[in-house]
Amino acid sequence: MSDTSNIDAVQKMLADQGYVCGRALGTVVFLALRLGRPLFLEGEAGVGKTEIAKALAAGLNRRLIRLQCYEGLDAASAVYEWNFPAQMVAIRTAEAAGGTKRADLQAELFSDEYLVERPLLQAMRPDENGAPVLLIDEVDRTDEPFEAFLLEALSDFQVTIPELGSIKAPEPPIVVLTSNRTREVHDALKRRCLYHWVDYPDFDREMEILHARAPEASDALSREVVAFVQQLRTEDLFKKPGVAETIDWAKCLLALDMINLSPEAIADTLGAILKYQDDIQKLQGSEAKRILDQAKASLEPA
Repeated sequence: MSDTSNIDAVQKMLADQGYVCGRALGTVVFLALRLGRPLFLEGEAGVGKTEIAKALAAGLNRRLIRLQCYEGLDAASAVYEWNFPAQMVAIRTAEAAGGTKRADLQAELFSDEYLVERPLLQAMRPDENGAPVLLIDEVDRTDEPFEAFLLEALSDFQVTIPELGSIKAPEPPIVVLTSNRTREVHDALKRRCLYHWVDYPDFDREMEILHARAPEASDALSREVVAFVQQLRTEDLFKKPGVAETIDWAKCLLALDMINLSPEAIADTLGAILKYQDDIQKLQGSEAKRILDQAKASLEPA
């Protein structure tokens, strides 16, 4: 198991998994692990919130369980459901065989054999490698009733199935919640967690990240890519590119055997960094060259 005895060790563990983070983020991750508190990460899409949970699971050799949130998600969908087709087969088989008592059949139908476990219930189960990492991704997409349910589940680390009773985690899972801030998450849920805003990295940090995730890119190309993306984030765009787009773009340029940026190369690969047509149209013609010139100027010695 990786060393998590101090902040530096946590940063190194994450770095070993290709996740480069600053001292502030390393500190809140360390505290979440040390205190057993859920970690609430908020920030723009693509800045690496989800990747933290993946890096934690890999670094600690724990199972990663992901609950992808969406509008209309309810407690039942997040916890469990019954395998109704299998239950119907069992009922018809019992009827054909005859002699099965109703109470015995009901006990059999609502047993673990017919239970389909969803992420929250899976996270409460014991694991030989230790408590899993539970990623509750994009919690801002859910509604207030589900938030209230999460509040209870994360307070006691237990869920209730009416037919089976309460199931409590023998060891609380390592919980990471993420939000893209499409709406405000209720304060009561945030208070149960350690909070951190994951911002866009500065130039040096993004270079470190790109070297870790796309090591085959030359230093010259990496510098131009990062400088261009950093400059692009200052533009009036509907959706600014995140770190994930920086990495994807660098890999696309490498696949095209590009050794440096040019307006033509940018025009051919805009779909890797911008995901809305209105934003792409803004960079047509001379705009891409203007931003590229500004990016290259920022790389020149003062």
